[in-house]
Amino acid sequence: MKVQRITLHDIAALAGVTKMTVSRYLRTPEKVKSETAERIASVIAEVGYEPDPDNPVVSGNIAPRIGVLVPSFHNQIFADVLAGIESVTTSHGYQTLVVNYDYDSLREEEQIATVLAFNVKGLLLTESVHTLRAEKYLKAAKIPIAEVMGLTDNPERINVGFDNYRAGFDMTNMLLASGKKHIVYFGSMSDIRDEQRYAGYCKAMEAAELSVGRISPNKVSSVSIGTGMMTLARQMYKEMDGILCTNDDLAVGVLQECLASGIKVPQEMAIAGFHGLEIGQIITPRLASVLTPRFEMGKVATEILIKKIKGIPTIEKVDLHYRLSMGETI
Repeated sequence: MKVQRITLHDIAALAGVTKMTVSRYLRTPEKVKSETAERIASVIAEVGYEPDPDNPVVSGNIAPRIGVLVPSFHNQIFADVLAGIESVTTSHGYQTLVVNYDYDSLREEEQIATVLAFNVKGLLLTESVHTLRAEKYLKAAKIPIAEVMGLTDNPERINVGFDNYRAGFDMTNMLLASGKKHIVYFGSMSDIRDEQRYAGYCKAMEAAELSVGRISPNKVSSVSIGTGMMTLARQMYKEMDGILCTNDDLAVGVLQECLASGIKVPQEMAIAGFHGLEIGQIITPRLASVLTPRFEMGKVATEILIKKIKGIPTIEKVDLHYRLSMGETI
C-alpha cells in the first residue's frame, strides 16, 4: 500500500503559515521569526516530516532557476514571450519554472508563493497589478523581479514592455482615418492591458466626438469567441462599421463571420486586431494589427534579470514600442 507523503503544503496548513515560510525555515531557519519557527518545528516533529533530498526546494544540486508566471497556456502571445525567455536562460545555464494562473488574481497570489518556495533566483511576471498578499510575498523574497507586456512606474521592478494605451489610441485613429465612424471595441478578459487599450480607444473616439461601444465576454480570446461576439455586436450596434479587437484571434473570428455573412471587408466593415499573430497574417484578406515585440520582451527582460541576479549594473526600464499594420482589412 502506497503511503501518502507529507508535503510542504501540509506543513504550512497545519502551522498556519504560507508554504514559502516553511520553505524559508527549511533553508534558512535563522531568517524566520522564533515564534513561527517553533510552530513549524513542532508540526514537523508531530507528523514526522522528512525533507526530500531530491526536492529542489531543499537541494542546491540543481541549475539556478527563474520563475515565470503567465495568465494562460492557451494563448500564443505568451508562448512567444516564453520562447524569448528561454533563448536567454538556456545559454546562461538557468532553468525556467513556468506556472499558469488563468487570469485569476487570487490564483496568481498562490502561484507566486509556490514558485518562490522553490528558491528561484529571479521572477518574471506578466502582470503589473497584484493582490496585497502577493505584493507582500514579492517584497519579502528579496530577489530581482521583472514585469513585462506593459509599461509601469514601479521603481522596485524591472519593466520591459510597450504602451498599451497609446497602441489602442493609435489603432483607433487609423480606423477613423479610413472613414469609419461607428467603431466598437471587442475585449476579452478585461485585464489591465485590455483596459488600457480600451481607454486609448475611448480617448480617440472622444477626440473625434463619436460614441463608443464595447463587448467584453470575460473569456480567454479565441476565433470562435470572436465569431460569437460579432453576431452579438451586429444586434447591439446596428450602424457598426469598424471593430478594434484586443487580440488577433478574436479579429480572425470577426473576419470569418463577415465573409460568411457577405459583409465586405474593409468597404463595409473595417477590422483591426492586436499582436500581429501568424494566424492574422496568413489569412485572406490579411488582418490589420498592432504588431507587438513579444519574443523580444521575454528576451530583454530575462537578460536584465540575469544581470541583476549577478549584480551587474544594467538598465531596468525598456520600452520596446509597437508598430501598426493596415493589412488588408482597413
